[in-house]
Amino acid sequence: MYIESYSFGSMTVDGETYDKDLIIFPDKLKSGWWRKEGHSLTIEDLVDVVTYRPHTLIVGRGASSCMDVPASTKQALERQGIAVVEVSTYEAVELFNERIEEGEKVAGAFHLTC
Repeated sequence: MYIESYSFGSMTVDGETYDKDLIIFPDKLKSGWWRKEGHSLTIEDLVDVVTYRPHTLIVGRGASSCMDVPASTKQALERQGIAVVEVSTYEAVELFNERIEEGEKVAGAFHLTC
């Protein structure tokens, strides 16, 4: 999977444009991803990620980084052996593509709006 572009509310991945939040893996994606608590990321929101067991989860917190990643969520992921990088979605797109190109087992959780 390669993220071709991102702008507020829209992301194009492998030629397909999405307007809902996404979780992206190297070989598949989940569109319409939503969180139990909206702008706060919980471990329950990341069942697919935990099952996949990436080396790193890159969290795109939104264009203005409004989505919160509580310490408890980061700690739960780290206990599973998953490193967490949380940045704005603009930065997350670049990091995700770089890690994919490097062949890293990575996942990305992307909030597309605020």
